[in-house]
Amino acid sequence: MNNIHWDKIYTEKASTTVSWYCDHDETSLQLLDEMDLRPQDAIIDVGGGASTWVDDLIGRGFSRISILDLSAAALAVTQQRLGKYPGTVKWIVGDVLETPLPQANFSLWHDRAVFHFLTDKKQRQRYVQVLSDALKPGGHVIISTFAEDGPTQCSELPVCRYSPEQLRSEFGTLFTLISHNHVIHRTPAGKNQAFTYCHFQII
Repeated sequence: MNNIHWDKIYTEKASTTVSWYCDHDETSLQLLDEMDLRPQDAIIDVGGGASTWVDDLIGRGFSRISILDLSAAALAVTQQRLGKYPGTVKWIVGDVLETPLPQANFSLWHDRAVFHFLTDKKQRQRYVQVLSDALKPGGHVIISTFAEDGPTQCSELPVCRYSPEQLRSEFGTLFTLISHNHVIHRTPAGKNQAFTYCHFQII
């Protein structure tokens, strides 16, 4: 994946104007609130960039948060916004497929719209392996992708669209599908985008 592409976007556009922006990721928050997580449990937000997900995690008392993103420019937006929380967040610039992550460390892996950019099957297999290694036994996954009736591109890049059953197939037998939602995201420009949200748990 190309960090230059995403750095350019976050350098040239305000983070609140990109199509994927939302004030609060209400579906992810609802799924989070249904989990029995403790404030000291480690959480990673893959592709978190300039997302407000971390703000809501901090607001719920979580203190071991990692944000991984290709774009240093995107992370800089959040770093500036959260300047008063220097010790709460670990900032990781890198590709999720290549960046070393601690093994069996995370109780929750959150990914809002990274997985659907992996159009090559080997990339997706690598992603699932990285995820499997990084999660604690019994750890949770919240993942959202464009749904089958969602866009075929994002930011001029091709994407794969998924039903819950297709995501379950991609993730394999190590993961149990706990729940799923079909969600319509309203972009800042006023367009509707259909997303599939899935909550998995690793065995």
